[in-house]
Amino acid sequence: MEFKLQEINLASKDTGPYGIAVTDKGEVWFTQHKANKISCIHLDGEITEYSVPTPDAKVMCIIVSSEGEVWFTENAANKIGRITKEGTILEYPLPNPDSAPYGITEGLNGDIWFTEMNGDRIGRIQDDGTIHEYELPAQGSYPSFIALGSDHALWFTENQNNAIGRMTENGEVTEFKIPTPASGPVGITKGNDGALWFVEIIGNKIGRITTSGEITEFEIPTPNARPHAITAGAGNDIWFTEWGANKIGRITDNTIIEEYPIETPNAEPHGISRSDGKTIWFALECDKIGKITIID
Repeated sequence: MEFKLQEINLASKDTGPYGIAVTDKGEVWFTQHKANKISCIHLDGEITEYSVPTPDAKVMCIIVSSEGEVWFTENAANKIGRITKEGTILEYPLPNPDSAPYGITEGLNGDIWFTEMNGDRIGRIQDDGTIHEYELPAQGSYPSFIALGSDHALWFTENQNNAIGRMTENGEVTEFKIPTPASGPVGITKGNDGALWFVEIIGNKIGRITTSGEITEFEIPTPNARPHAITAGAGNDIWFTEWGANKIGRITDNTIIEEYPIETPNAEPHGISRSDGKTIWFALECDKIGKITIID
């Protein structure tokens, strides 16, 4: 199997692309945390930008809901942002100050779930803007990314607690300790095999946890690769960004890890998302959007 890696230059400089999400139609949405904007690459290659109303909001992670609306976290502004299908930006302040919302995902019933890194909470926002918050058992756990599991529960990384958390929709939490000490889990995604896959930015490993809590770890070949975000690819492939190594990683269904260097030095790859069975998109803080395409 061969892959083609491409980079798309953005017209503006010092924008800081960070989170990325792809619609079913193939439009690519991404956050620019330095420029305080949300952008969309349309199918014809044109880019539309939306300025976030709150200055210096530090927009981070982003998703496109099943209803076609864009949701994102405003880490510094302490808000959840939303772009409606009509292109209107709405912002919802969190109940507690300085909660630092970060990861975001859609739940089973269409509610949007997010992590609060400073607050040690998981939040849920309904379509009408109502926000509910759920306290985590461990203080200083620093919840980061979050994903909906095949068991319909919400799974999230606890970066400073060295654990993977599981929360039911009524707020019941179970925590699973990672075997590698101080591994620093960050990104998490649901794999096509039904398990949850996550990265260990300090442990330099890719982890896999079943919905019953069994954890397996796989060492990344490049030392200090600093893996960050992760997404499911075609079949049972899992793709992830290597911020420290300046590479895109792939773990195959036979658990072999392959790495693909990014052409631009020090590109700082962060968010990653799949558009279809053949294309993986990723955000580069060096004012570029990258993609890897499978060549038959």
